[in-house]
Amino acid sequence: MSVSDMDASIAWYQKVLGFDVLFRDDELGWCELSTGVPGVTVGLAQSENVTQGGGATNVWGVKDIVEAKAQLDAHRVKQDGDIQVVPDMVKLITFYDPDGNAMMFAQSLAKDR
Repeated sequence: MSVSDMDASIAWYQKVLGFDVLFRDDELGWCELSTGVPGVTVGLAQSENVTQGGGATNVWGVKDIVEAKAQLDAHRVKQDGDIQVVPDMVKLITFYDPDGNAMMFAQSLAKDR
């Protein structure tokens, strides 16, 4: 994902989502973060022009979306409305990093989980 301020973005991803820095190369303007999900990392690329909207939306599964939303609220993270519910399927909330990159938390409501 493109970011306008690498230091601020790393701090945000660490504080808000609990990610850890795996690799950082300031000459390349690149950083790789661990997500806590085996085999899933997030790359941040320093960019002077961060295009908002479009692209992929990272969706992170959570066990308790109310608790996850409370964490976002505690860090004053911009959100796109309240928790949305698709009955018997999923609860969702969209939120944004400091550069406007969209992400979602999703809590499965499937009965077999």
